[in-house]
Amino acid sequence: MNPPEEYINNNLREPGQGASIQDINKPQLNGTNLSEINSLDKVRDILFGNQVREVEKRFARLEERLVKELNNVRDETKKRLDYLETYIKTEVDSLTERVKNEQFERDTSVKSLAEDQRNLAISLEKKIAQVDEQTTNSQRELREHLLNQSNSLQDDIRQKYEEILTLLERESQELRREKTDRSKLASLFTELAIRLKSDTNS
Repeated sequence: MNPPEEYINNNLREPGQGASIQDINKPQLNGTNLSEINSLDKVRDILFGNQVREVEKRFARLEERLVKELNNVRDETKKRLDYLETYIKTEVDSLTERVKNEQFERDTSVKSLAEDQRNLAISLEKKIAQVDEQTTNSQRELREHLLNQSNSLQDDIRQKYEEILTLLERESQELRREKTDRSKLASLFTELAIRLKSDTNS
């Protein structure tokens, strides 16, 4: 690898001279010949050859190091990207599995709740039917009890009525009998009064 010409021009100058290598290598327009150019090349090689070769070695080592670092960075980046890809894939698979499990559990819970609700509805319907049946039975028994009570009360009233009629009849007969005795007693008193009166007059 050849060093940049600008670097050589700026740094590889002869001590005490301001001319660059390009200035040295420029062909002289006032009639310099080929031998002078060759001699200048030799002088340049003698003066700066070691430095140029050292710079070329440094650039070669730098390039090799840069290539090595670039390869290392590329390999490390590839490893990290592979690891990141594997991690992301693992996490995605884990999340997918969790979502599937949660969905399955949710579906199971929904089915269980639906089953419980259906069973509860059936149980409630049975209880309502039982309550209706019990209510019907209770109403029938109550009606029967009221009918029995009504019949019993009517029998009691009839019996009491008959008893009262009998008692009234008996009392009426006694009153009639007592009235007859009073009239006889009154006649007797009247007759006695007449006799007493007649006895008094005589």
